[in-house]
Amino acid sequence: MALSNLTYLDLLGGRGLGSPPGGRWDARSRVPQRARACVVLVAGSLNCVEWSLLPPATEEMVAQAAQLQGRFQGDPSFEYEYPAEVDPERAGNVAEDDEKPTVKEEARLVATIEQIDRAVGIVPRGAFVKTPFGSVCENRNFEGLSFTEAKKLSSYFHFAEPVNLKNKTLLEKADLNPSTDFLDSLEHDIPEGSWTVQLERGDSVVVLRSLLWLGLTFYHVPMTKQYGYVYFGTGEKNIDLPFML
Repeated sequence: MALSNLTYLDLLGGRGLGSPPGGRWDARSRVPQRARACVVLVAGSLNCVEWSLLPPATEEMVAQAAQLQGRFQGDPSFEYEYPAEVDPERAGNVAEDDEKPTVKEEARLVATIEQIDRAVGIVPRGAFVKTPFGSVCENRNFEGLSFTEAKKLSSYFHFAEPVNLKNKTLLEKADLNPSTDFLDSLEHDIPEGSWTVQLERGDSVVVLRSLLWLGLTFYHVPMTKQYGYVYFGTGEKNIDLPFML
């Protein structure tokens, strides 16, 4: 994807897996090499020929990027000013020439990729399993969803730390399989209707598109292990979606 005069990867986004000592397992890693010890690496390029690793996203970077609006400028060194919280007791003492907090576009880029992965990075139900010891690994016995199940939003999970699952009652969890249903299902996403499900190539491929992050497309070929997702967009969250449905 080209943003102004700069070409990014994974907005474009290149991914790789690493296993740092003492690292924390990242559920969004496509194929974990070792459970609880994988990170996602992101590469960027100015010309699509020479690539370099971008710094990993931190929680602070994600929080800062969430406050920014507008499109990317195409310059990784460009600095955005964002509204900082000012202590009311010293608000009267803040001089006009005080430096405002800034965020570089490079940091905003990796933080936005992190946001997109957390919000709309998905996998089919059963593609990954959770062992009794708590580790998560790729399910080698996964042969794809059936044609009937592949058309349901409940058959797809967010590949991120579950949030809604923790709020379910014991009665609601009674029908869940703890080895496969350990992630949040798309059917409970808010706002309702933030996903579209379509059949393409003669109904042989199921395609899901996010209306919250326009440009995110997921595909799955039923009865096979083929699935994946890609994002081509402006890097802007569709905050008007609740008013559009």
